[in-house]
Amino acid sequence: MGRGRCTFKLVDLTRAIKAVKKAGADVARAEVARDGKIVLVLQKDDEPPAMSERNEWDEVNGEDQT
Repeated sequence: MGRGRCTFKLVDLTRAIKAVKKAGADVARAEVARDGKIVLVLQKDDEPPAMSERNEWDEVNGEDQT
């Protein structure tokens, strides 16, 4: 069984992030949905960088961040 048509391309995400940076903002997090929809969460100037949510694979990969 195949995965189906790829709806996301890395170049699309790269262009979106570059556009945000060119506009003078910083990206705190990027999310890509299965349908290819890209959501960029911007960082506010007065907030520290967002910590990523805990991932169950962090412990498997030896990247325990607690």
